[in-house]
Amino acid sequence: MIYLRSLLFSVGMLLSMVLLATLALLMFILLVPYQVRYRLVVWWARFTIWWLEVTCGLGWRLEGVEHIPRRGPAIVFCKHQSTWETLVTQLIFPPQSWVLKRELMWLPVFGWTAATMKPIPIDRKGGRRAVRKIIEHGTRRLNSGLWVVIFPEGTRLRPGQTRRFGVGGALLAAHSGYPVVPVAHNAGLFWPRRSFLKRPGTVTVVVGPVIESKGRSAAEINAEAQRWIDTTCARLC
Repeated sequence: MIYLRSLLFSVGMLLSMVLLATLALLMFILLVPYQVRYRLVVWWARFTIWWLEVTCGLGWRLEGVEHIPRRGPAIVFCKHQSTWETLVTQLIFPPQSWVLKRELMWLPVFGWTAATMKPIPIDRKGGRRAVRKIIEHGTRRLNSGLWVVIFPEGTRLRPGQTRRFGVGGALLAAHSGYPVVPVAHNAGLFWPRRSFLKRPGTVTVVVGPVIESKGRSAAEINAEAQRWIDTTCARLC
């Protein structure tokens, strides 16, 4: 039953993604404002999360909503275990720009849509050039009112795994002065990385206390963010 339910979910997700990509590209060509196009992407994320619960019995709950800043944008540091969190961040936080690997832009359907939504694509082997791009483009997005979502570990990890945070997000925070909002979850227990199967249950997402960045070094920001995320994920997983 888990296989059949996962198959049903995947079919619905793929069909809706094709529809989304078609509409998003058409709206981009017709110069429809970004705010309108972004609402379409959020609608698709909301549908996909709903469809996941209907077909696979996988719901979610949110803790720490009181920590989400209400004035001005921020930088989200999110644990990366699954595809799931790339969807739900769009439901939790205001309009946002994602830091993602450049290769995703080449994917049919998903990549085409993502490319129209003001992402910050980087070459993970680019070293300092990639970091400079995160700082420059990220600051531009933040100053324009968009939030920036970063997965500081750089890749999806199994529940219980961790790796040193990349410096790009912390340098963006230190240079721009915008605060960091850490996010922990246990989605990998139910939708593991590189797995077709989605298991029933409830994903818990926890938004942590804001980490102020003004007057602090990138190393201090990363250390505090990683300490909170790793500790909270260990509790959840």
